[in-house]
Amino acid sequence: MRFRTWRTLATAATAALMATLLTPAAAQSAPRESKPVYSYDNAIRESVWVDTGLDGDKDGKRDRVAVDVVRPRELARQGRKIPVIMDASPYYSCCGRGNESQKKTYDANGNVVQMPLFYDNYFVPRGYAFVGVDFAGTNRSDGCVDVGGRSDVQSAKAVVDWLNGRAKGYTSRTGSTKAKADWTNGKTGMIGKSYDGTVANGVAATGVEGLETIVPIGAISSWYDYYFAKGAPLYDSGPDWLSNYVESPDARTKCAAVQQKLVEGAPRTGDWTKLWTERDHVKDAHKVDASVFVIHGMQDLNVRAKHFGQWWDALAKNGVERKIWLSQTGHVDPFDFRRAEWVDTLHRWFDHELLGYDNGIDDEPMADIERAPDKWETSRVWPPRGTDTVSLRPGKGEQAGVGTLGLRTGSGTETFTDDPSQDETDWAAQIDQSTAGKAGFTTKPLTRDLRLSGSSKVTVTATPSTTTAHLSAVLVDLGPDTIRDYAAAGEGITTLTDRSCWGPSTTGDSSCYKETQAKTADVDYTVFSRGWADLGNHASDLKGVPLTPGKPYTISLDLHASDHVVPAGHRLALIVAGTDQGLIDPPSTTPTLKLDLSRTWARVPFVGGAKAFSGATSGSAHVSPDATLDGVDEPGTPQRVPGDNR
Repeated sequence: MRFRTWRTLATAATAALMATLLTPAAAQSAPRESKPVYSYDNAIRESVWVDTGLDGDKDGKRDRVAVDVVRPRELARQGRKIPVIMDASPYYSCCGRGNESQKKTYDANGNVVQMPLFYDNYFVPRGYAFVGVDFAGTNRSDGCVDVGGRSDVQSAKAVVDWLNGRAKGYTSRTGSTKAKADWTNGKTGMIGKSYDGTVANGVAATGVEGLETIVPIGAISSWYDYYFAKGAPLYDSGPDWLSNYVESPDARTKCAAVQQKLVEGAPRTGDWTKLWTERDHVKDAHKVDASVFVIHGMQDLNVRAKHFGQWWDALAKNGVERKIWLSQTGHVDPFDFRRAEWVDTLHRWFDHELLGYDNGIDDEPMADIERAPDKWETSRVWPPRGTDTVSLRPGKGEQAGVGTLGLRTGSGTETFTDDPSQDETDWAAQIDQSTAGKAGFTTKPLTRDLRLSGSSKVTVTATPSTTTAHLSAVLVDLGPDTIRDYAAAGEGITTLTDRSCWGPSTTGDSSCYKETQAKTADVDYTVFSRGWADLGNHASDLKGVPLTPGKPYTISLDLHASDHVVPAGHRLALIVAGTDQGLIDPPSTTPTLKLDLSRTWARVPFVGGAKAFSGATSGSAHVSPDATLDGVDEPGTPQRVPGDNR
C-alpha cells in the first residue's frame, strides 16, 4: 500500500522540482483556496443508478443504488474534470440528516432539489461535485440493508468505482441507457456522521483506488463494539431492528432473509460470529490508502469513544495521514458545536486532499481538543509525545469500598453487589461513601494538572457468587467543573432560532441553518472514560462461558479513548462495579463480586508517564520505586501508546 505522512519525500521533491521550473510569479500564483465563483442555482442536478454487482434482495437482477449529483454547469461546459465530495447514507428518506433532520426532495423529473446539509451549497460553487448516495435497500435504491456488511459498503464503493470508470451507471433504475462519470477526475472524499461515517470507514478499509480522503464523524469502526463490550450486551436493539428502521417499504418486503441472517448472526449472548468479522473495519486498517480526518465526541454514548480510539491506533500503525477533532459533546456534528471553524477547516482539508492546494493544513497540529465548553487547544501529534501508559493500583482504605489509587501494588479484597438500578453517576456521587454497589479508589488531591491521552485498560480479578456477572469500570475526575451537558437531550448543544448561511441557496434548498450554543452543566465530578465486559468472556474475547461461583477470574476491560486534564486540586478515581444502568444490560443473575486488589490494576496513558503521575500526586517529580515495575504483570505490554508519531 502507499504510506502517507504529513510531509513525504515525494512531496518535497515535487516542490523542489516545481520551484526550478516555475518563475517566481508563477509559483506565487498557485491557488491556495477554492473560491465560490460558480453558480449554485444553475448547477447540474442529475440522478444516476450505479450497478453494485450484487443481488441482495435475490430478485434475479443486480442491485442498483441511486446516486444524486450536484455539480457546476460552467465547468461541465469547459470540459474540466472535478473532484467529488460524497455522503453515502441510509437516512436520506426515512429519517433525515443533520440537526434539522433534512431529507432529499425531488422535482417532477426525479432530480434532486434539496440535498441535506450544507456540503452542496458550499462546495459546488467552489468547483466540487457533491454526490449523495442512497444505501442499497433505502430510498430509491435496490437491494437490502445489511448493517455494515458487504451490501452497505459496496453501495458506496461501487460509486467510487463508477466515478473512476470501473463500474456501470445508468440514467434510470431499470433502464439500459448508460451514464458515464466523464466529468470527474475520480478523486473522491467521503464524509458523514454516524452510520454514514461508518460506511466511509468501511469503504476506506477496502483500499479502493480513487478514494483520497474520508471524514468520519462519530463513526463506528467495528460493529460488534456498537452492540457489545467483550460479551456484555449494550443497550441497543440488534442490527435487524436498524435495517428495518432505515429500509424502504419495498425493500422490507424483499429482505426478510437478510434480516433473519442478522438475527442469527448477532446473538445477544455477545459471542463473536462471522457476521462481526465481516463488519470489523479495524482489522483492515492496513488497507487504508486514504487520509482520515476523525471527529468524535468524547462523551458520545451512542457511538462510543472506543470506536475512534481503536481506529486511530490502527491507522497510526500503518502510517496513514491523519487529523482529529475531539469535542466534549455526545453524538453531535461539528457543524453544530464549532460551526465557523469547522467549515473553514473542512474547506481547507478538501482543498488540500482533493484539489492538491498547498494551503498549509498539513503543517498544522494534528489534534484539536475541546478542553472546556468552546475552549479548544491543539496537539502537534496525538496522543502527544511523551505519553506513556502507567499501571495504577487500587488499595484498601479505612472504609469498605473506599480505597486508594497509586503506583504501589495493593493487597486484600473489596466486595460489591451488582445493582442494575444504579449507573456511573450514582457511583461517582457516592465515591467517598461505603456503598454496596461499587468499589471506588481515589488519588489524593493533585498538586499539578495531570493529562490522560489515549485509551486505557482495566484488568480485574474477581470472584463471583453466581454463574453470570457483568463488570463496569470508569475513570472519574473528582472536582467541580463546568462541562457540556452531554447527558441532556441536545448532548451538549442548544438549538437557537437564528440562522447562519453557508453558501448560496435556491428555492428548494436553503444553505441557512439554525445556530446553536453550548449547553453546559455545573458538576462535582466528571466520568470521562468507561468500559464494560461479561466476566464469562475471561478466557476469550470471542465466546463467553458460565462462571463457577467462588472461583476467581481475571479479565481486562477496554476503556474508551479520551483526552482529559484532571486539574490540580481534583482527584482521579477508578470505580469498578456491575451493571452500568442504561448503558449495558444486566446479567441473568445478581452477583456479588470480590475483587483481589493485588491482581487488579488500571493501565492509563499519562502525558509524561509515571513521572507526571508521581509528581501530581506527591508534589514532587520523584518517581516511586514501584513505578519501575510498571507492566510487570503483563509481559510484553508496550510502554508507548500507539499513535504517537515521532
